[in-house]
Amino acid sequence: MNPLKKLAGQTAIYGLSTIIGRLLNYFLVPLYTYQFANPGEFGVMTEFYAYTSFLNVVLTYGMETALFNFSAKSNDGVTVYSTALLSLVLSTALYLTAVLWQADSLADLLQHPDRADYVRWVAWIIALDALAAIPFAKLREQQKAKRFAVLKTTNILVNIAANVFFIGLCKGAYDSGTAGSLAWAGRLYDPEIGIGYVFIANLIASGLTLALLLPELAAVKLRFDVALWRRMLAYALPLLVAGLAGMVNETMDRILLKYLLPADVAMEQLGIYGACYKIAILMSLFIQAFRYAAEPFFFSHYRQKEAKELYALVMNWFVMACSLIFLGVMLNLGWIQYFVGARYRAGIDVVPILLMANLWLGIFFNFSLWYKLTEQTRFGTYLTVWGAVVTLALNIYWIPRLGYRGAAWATLACYGSMALLSYVLGQRFYPVRYDLKRILGYPTLAVGIWRLTERLPPLPFWAEVTFNNSLLLLVLALAVVLERHRHGDPAPVR
Repeated sequence: MNPLKKLAGQTAIYGLSTIIGRLLNYFLVPLYTYQFANPGEFGVMTEFYAYTSFLNVVLTYGMETALFNFSAKSNDGVTVYSTALLSLVLSTALYLTAVLWQADSLADLLQHPDRADYVRWVAWIIALDALAAIPFAKLREQQKAKRFAVLKTTNILVNIAANVFFIGLCKGAYDSGTAGSLAWAGRLYDPEIGIGYVFIANLIASGLTLALLLPELAAVKLRFDVALWRRMLAYALPLLVAGLAGMVNETMDRILLKYLLPADVAMEQLGIYGACYKIAILMSLFIQAFRYAAEPFFFSHYRQKEAKELYALVMNWFVMACSLIFLGVMLNLGWIQYFVGARYRAGIDVVPILLMANLWLGIFFNFSLWYKLTEQTRFGTYLTVWGAVVTLALNIYWIPRLGYRGAAWATLACYGSMALLSYVLGQRFYPVRYDLKRILGYPTLAVGIWRLTERLPPLPFWAEVTFNNSLLLLVLALAVVLERHRHGDPAPVR
C-alpha cells in the first residue's frame, strides 16, 4: 500500500475519532448549564479541569513521544515499551498516593474546603488517564488506528452516557420530585455532590478505558533499563517544558480568573467564561481537523518545486474558511446563545474575541510549518514559551480591570503575537510568499460584515435567521469564486 495513502487513512481515523469525540462532549454543555443554573458550579468544574490539563502533561512528561523515538531507533522495542510504562506506573503511584493522603489540605489550598471528594475523584481520573497514555501510544506506534479509535470513542460514549444518567435523569427526577417509574432515579441523586457527578462520570469512563487496555498492559515485560530510562528522560523533559507552556496558553486564563477577581464573584465569572468559551470551540474543531490532514500534506510536498506556492495557497483557503466560520457563528449567535443557560449568556460578548483568537492560533499553525520542515523544532518551544509569557502578563494585567473579557483579549493577543513572531522567523529560515492582504483581509471583512448586520433594524426571529444565512451563503459563494478565479482549485496535488 502507498505509504502516503496509509498515513492519510490513519490520519482520518485518528482525526475523526478525536473530533467526533470533542463534538459529542460539546453537546454536554447545555446539559450542564441548564441543570446547574448557578454559573459558580460550572466554574468549579472549569477550574478543576484546568488543573487536570496541566497535570496530564506533568504525569506523562513527554514519555509518549520518547516511546516513538526510541522504539524507532531500537531493536528491542519490548524493553523500550516496558521501561516507559513502568516509569509512568511508578510516578503515577507516587502522585496518587500523595494527593489522596493530602486531599483535605489540597481542598483547603484550592479554597474548596468541603470538596476533598472532588480532589480525590479528579486525582483518580488523572492517574487512570496517565496509565493509559503509554498503551495508547503503543497502539499508535504499532499503527493500530482502528483499535485506538474504538477505545477513545468508547471512553467518550461511556462518559456521555454516565453524564446523561446522573445529571439528566437522576438530577432531573430529583428536582422534579418525579414519582412512579423514575422515583428510583431521584433517590440515587445526592444534591451535596452537585457538579461532582461530572467527575464521577469521567472516572467511570477512564476506569473502563484502562480495563479495556488490559491486553496492552499485560503485554509488558518486567524489564526496566535504567540507562535507557535516563536517555528517554533526557529526550522527554524538554517536551514537558513545551507542553506546560502550551497548557499555560490554553488554560491559565481559567485558573487566574479565580485568583485575580474578588472572591464573591470569581467562581460565577469563571463559570460564565467557561461556558461561553465552549461556543468558540466550533472554530477549534475545524482547526484540529485541518491539522490532522495538513501535517502529512505539508511534509509530503516538501521536496516539490512548487511547495512554497502551494503552502501559500493553502493558507489563503484556510483563512477564508476560518473567517466564514467566524461569520457563520456570529450571524447565528442570536440562537446559538441558547446553547448555554440564561445566566451564562452574560458573557456572550467574549465569543467573537475567542473565535478570532482561535483563528489566529490556526494561522500560527500554518506559519509554523517552517521549523517542522527544516527540523528546527526548538523554535516551537521558544514560540510557545513566548506565548505563555504574553498570556501570564496580560491576564495578570487585564483580568482585575476587565474580568473574563480581559482573559479573552489576552488569549487573542497571545495567539496573534505567536503568529506574527513565527511569520517573521519563518521568512528568515524558510521564506514563503504568503498573501498578507488576504490573510488580514478575510478576517477583517468577516468582522466588518458582522458589525454591519448588528446595526441593521431588528427583524423577527425567522426573518433574521433567513437573512443572515442568505448573506453568509452569498459571501461564501463570492469568496470561493474570487479565490478560484485567482488561483484555481484549492491545494492541487501534483
